[in-house]
Amino acid sequence: MVQGIATAALLLFAVGMIAIGLVSKKRAATVEGFVLGGRRVGPWMSAFAYGTTYFSAVIFVGYAGTHGWNIGIASLWIGIGNALIGCLVSWKLLAARTRRMTHVLSARTMPELLEGRYLSKRMKVFAACVIFVFLMPYAASVYKGLGMLFSSVFFPDLDPVTDPAFLGMSATNLCILIVALLTAAYLVLGGYAAIALSDFIQGIIMIAGVIILVIAMTMHPNVGGFGNVFSGLAKIDEGLIDVTGGSQWSFLLTNILLTSVGVFGLPQMAQKFYAIKDQASVRRATVVSTAFAMLIGCGAYYVGSLSRLVLSEMPKGGTDAIIPTMLMNAFSESIPGMILLAVILLLVLSASMSTLSSVVLTSATAITVDLVFQREKDEKKQIRVTRLFCLLFVACSFVFATFNFAIIVSIMSYSWGVVAGCFIGPYVWGLFSKRITRAGAWAGMLGAILTVASMTLYGTISNLGDITLYEAFSAASKNSPLYGVIAMGVSLVLVPVVSLLTQKYKYSEEHIEKVFSDVAA
Repeated sequence: MVQGIATAALLLFAVGMIAIGLVSKKRAATVEGFVLGGRRVGPWMSAFAYGTTYFSAVIFVGYAGTHGWNIGIASLWIGIGNALIGCLVSWKLLAARTRRMTHVLSARTMPELLEGRYLSKRMKVFAACVIFVFLMPYAASVYKGLGMLFSSVFFPDLDPVTDPAFLGMSATNLCILIVALLTAAYLVLGGYAAIALSDFIQGIIMIAGVIILVIAMTMHPNVGGFGNVFSGLAKIDEGLIDVTGGSQWSFLLTNILLTSVGVFGLPQMAQKFYAIKDQASVRRATVVSTAFAMLIGCGAYYVGSLSRLVLSEMPKGGTDAIIPTMLMNAFSESIPGMILLAVILLLVLSASMSTLSSVVLTSATAITVDLVFQREKDEKKQIRVTRLFCLLFVACSFVFATFNFAIIVSIMSYSWGVVAGCFIGPYVWGLFSKRITRAGAWAGMLGAILTVASMTLYGTISNLGDITLYEAFSAASKNSPLYGVIAMGVSLVLVPVVSLLTQKYKYSEEHIEKVFSDVAA
């Protein structure tokens, strides 16, 4: 019964998403229309596009389950940080300046923005390669999280990783394939316009789903209502109600910084600022995106903190299986519960597809717009090949997601850390300071990547002994959030320091005046 209700809900959702792609197809007739929706996206759609791209299946299946189980109620600080820093501060500091500068430089992507700001085609090529390569595991982690959840619902009697479900594919991989095909369909049809419209609808589904999820899990018999949450957790472990995180405060702080400050350097997040239609829309979008993030982020981590009450022991699948197991235990025994479960599945699917579509579009355009078509003027050919690269990226991400890599949180943290660390320094400093040089920007990008690579290598070598290389790498990957935070810090420090030392290579007054002009009011 639960599979039938869930299937009906998902089919309806799929038809809606494909219809959005068809409706948006006219607005994707030009490269700028396909990539940025013609730069005419309003405040509500921009805000929801930002928020839904921010949160995916990883926050529900990976982060919320893992941190809620290990840290308890203090994990809500991650959601609060995401809202106040990742949304409010990000929109306040970056949105208006990014919109102006991308208009002045006619930049449609992060590599184009860096090329125009620093007058470096090599930087554009390097940035495009970083985006395409390192956003692939990012997308794969989203697929993996979604596959874990859906396989637990549709194939509850199968091992999600080893048992074949259809044509020799495991349950998880089959679910990943279906989501990949659906994402590719509406994105390839409608481009950014389809993303913005679908994100708005998906955002509404996410709001409804989180409210239902919070209330339903709080009313679970093992929880007993809002008044029993703290007392119930305290009986299990006093540390679970320590709002400071207790002995894990440093781990908590690291994850707040990674997931909140890290968005400042993610190309798929910055893209939302390029497309917003005017400065007045920026102010309204700031409020809407912050409220959205507060509800979704805090709701997810709150539910994760209830996992110790709902489940008596760690599920067989480890921390990645915590949320799926909670949902099946809570909602699979009655028809009303199954209907609620279907809504919650749509919540996670909506969160994931919005993130995936933005990541795919960002990565595909990094190759086509920034590498393949630097001289090509044929708009139809550019759009055609961009669509092909969207399909290629989805296919590569699917293949990557089928690998048996370490837990979802770790692979997400690596991708997040490398990409955010690479761009946060050159992008943020480049918006605010006229004294930043090309050498400073290069130092920030290369320094961040070398930081993550060297720390991972050192951690892996340190763990080698009687264990295999893969096991040593998996042990080192547990520190991936810390590696990402350090990489961001390195980038933010190196960019101004190296720029200060290379002032003799600063740009002409004409170039600086153009870059920082205010013609796009």
